[in-house]
Amino acid sequence: MMIQTDNRKEVMEKSRAALPDHIVAFIEACNSGPYPHSQLISVLHKVQAHFGYLGKEQLDAVAQLMQIPTAKVTGVATFYHYFRLEPQGKFTLRVCLGTACYVKGAERVVERLRDELGIGFGETTSDGLFSLEASRCLGACGLAPVVMVGERIYGEMTPDKVPALLESFVKQAEKEQAAQAEE
Repeated sequence: MMIQTDNRKEVMEKSRAALPDHIVAFIEACNSGPYPHSQLISVLHKVQAHFGYLGKEQLDAVAQLMQIPTAKVTGVATFYHYFRLEPQGKFTLRVCLGTACYVKGAERVVERLRDELGIGFGETTSDGLFSLEASRCLGACGLAPVVMVGERIYGEMTPDKVPALLESFVKQAEKEQAAQAEE
């Protein structure tokens, strides 16, 4: 919903404050072009890349700055599977459920991940460390079954390998936290 007010300047300032300067500059560049609304998906990608998801405040800001109804911006964000409206975990585990992975036991890996993490697909652990997602194919069929975390593929995954995989990310997060505490 577009914010209705007599003070458009105040609304625009609030919208600019909700987004980092580089995204505001990108939106302003888009707005100066011949078809500014055609850049909505590009803007949403940039916002998600910065925040990790598209929150209500960010969607409202994009709508205001691009002068597009919030319902339309939200409609685009919810239509495309790539966009996330909820925060993701620090580590997103994508389990391949393509044919090769499925035949080689991906479903058992999924069961173990669900048991260990206490979450299902599309959910995030309460500590914000892990999110779990399904993927149709990750393009690493020769290593099936596979789990992708970030840009890295973990191949020939078995249910027995799951605890060690998760523990490696817990330790990584602890190291990063300790390093931040020292700064």
